[in-house]
Amino acid sequence: MDFTNVTNRIKPTDKSLLTYFEELREGKYQIPTFQRDVVWESERVKKLWDSIYKFYPLGSVLVWNTDMKLQNHRAIGGFVIPENVDSSEYHYILDGQQRTTSLFTSLDENNKERVLYVDLTVSNKDETDDETYKEKFLFWSDIDDKDGTVKRNVSRLEKYRKGLIVKLVDVIKHSGDLQNNIFKLTNDFNSTEMQEFLKIQNVINNYKLSFIDLRGIKVSEVCQIFERINQAGKPLDIFDIVVAKTFVPKTETDKGFYLRELIDDFREKNDSNFMNISDLDYLQILAVLIRIDNPNSGVQNITNIYLNEIKTEYITAIWEDAKTALLNTFKFFENYLHLQPYLIPYRYLYMTVTAYFFRNKNPDYDFLIKYFWYYSFHSYDLLSNTTHLHRHIDNMKIQREKGVYPFETFVFDKQKLRSSKYSATGRFCSAILSLYTNKEPRDWSDKVVKVQVANYFATTDKPQLHHVFPTNSKFVHDHPNENQNSLMNIAFITQSTNLKISNRDPNDYLKDFVDEKFSGIMAEHFLPHEFVDLCGAEKLPNNALSVFIEKRIELIEADLREKLKGIEFQTIDTKTE
Repeated sequence: MDFTNVTNRIKPTDKSLLTYFEELREGKYQIPTFQRDVVWESERVKKLWDSIYKFYPLGSVLVWNTDMKLQNHRAIGGFVIPENVDSSEYHYILDGQQRTTSLFTSLDENNKERVLYVDLTVSNKDETDDETYKEKFLFWSDIDDKDGTVKRNVSRLEKYRKGLIVKLVDVIKHSGDLQNNIFKLTNDFNSTEMQEFLKIQNVINNYKLSFIDLRGIKVSEVCQIFERINQAGKPLDIFDIVVAKTFVPKTETDKGFYLRELIDDFREKNDSNFMNISDLDYLQILAVLIRIDNPNSGVQNITNIYLNEIKTEYITAIWEDAKTALLNTFKFFENYLHLQPYLIPYRYLYMTVTAYFFRNKNPDYDFLIKYFWYYSFHSYDLLSNTTHLHRHIDNMKIQREKGVYPFETFVFDKQKLRSSKYSATGRFCSAILSLYTNKEPRDWSDKVVKVQVANYFATTDKPQLHHVFPTNSKFVHDHPNENQNSLMNIAFITQSTNLKISNRDPNDYLKDFVDEKFSGIMAEHFLPHEFVDLCGAEKLPNNALSVFIEKRIELIEADLREKLKGIEFQTIDTKTE
């Protein structure tokens, strides 16, 4: 290992405030667009300067030195940052934007509202004084008495007019004039005002900021470093870096390129909940399509190191066809499967299905339906990593060219259904709830109304799912069952129907719903006939819940056999085995 290179990768340095400010004005440092706009808070700015006044450390400014050109914010506060004149290396502020912006705008004499003043008549009471800074460091709103209507500011405005409250920036630019004025007013070089002025001057001239310079570090590692040191705990998203890297400004002859705007415009112009899949999903889908379109692009995977290889021209080459493929993918999930984003078992399905639709004039929807249910319900995870992803995409290509997809034996495990529990991120949970939703079930009470499954997931990741055998019912209380919270004991019904059922046993509440129309609804909920036979029974059998679950599993198995017709189907039961 070359330890010299290792030690130079992350190098702590320091420099004075004045040097830093001058370098900012010259454009040496840039703030990339993935750094969000700073919310200016006056109290924090005052406290920041009080820390400097006391020579307290502020924490390091993290700077990424790289030859990569990114899109930049062009302003710090009201100051427009000039372009970096050194095209061989760029210096991006990754952490410390809040401090940099607060300090820089404090000295912007052209911004009356943000420029900071110091009251030279106020001094700290002792070393641990943590309140005086509120009176020492002031903004114009703390000074302006608005023609005498703000009483607390009357005396401050008088001190300002005398020159005893001064702009911090004037301590730098007009120190001689200020010092002479203070002496004229006090006639004493040892006065409080003179001593405070000299201390502030000394602080500004001698305070040093700490920097950590990153050099020779790739994007994927920069993301990790940023997430670990970022004071707000916000991770640095590879999407933000690609947006900044691929940005092309508009000119008279070039319409420019801005990936974030491109995707936001796509979302706004199309009506689908799938439009709101994450930025990372969009980026990884584009990476998959770029690999198909341009195998030599260097975008060989969807991990950060390869996403960093995405170039503007790669996106523009596929974007129009990508939009069509994405719309067809979302239409497939919504119109053919009747699903919403929160029920898609694998997020990689966005990529594989979009890859199938990409520049495909004759998509086979019957195949896609089989593909979805095969991988959603298979006993083994077969689409959980990028190796699986690329294998799927290669097989999709075979299907498009030869009309055959190499499905192996489908393995259906009954125990997986019995033991299934709700999980916001669980693949098998999503598969089961997708199957229930796919049937577009009608309500048990109002039998012409299709249950709006989306309402279950609209405001929470822990939906109030209805238990067919309510978990607080007398039967479940008297006959506790290890599978009482299984998804096999769940049904989608309306909230009003759920309230009617409450905690009643099935033999009690069923009589409110069973009529000549109910039998037609049963199949939509995978309800076995044995369940309806319980209606009005004086007492439920001790094994009623277990029998219900087993019969329901049989109905689900039969439905999947029909959906996967033509694929070898193997049923196992790992509980009994």
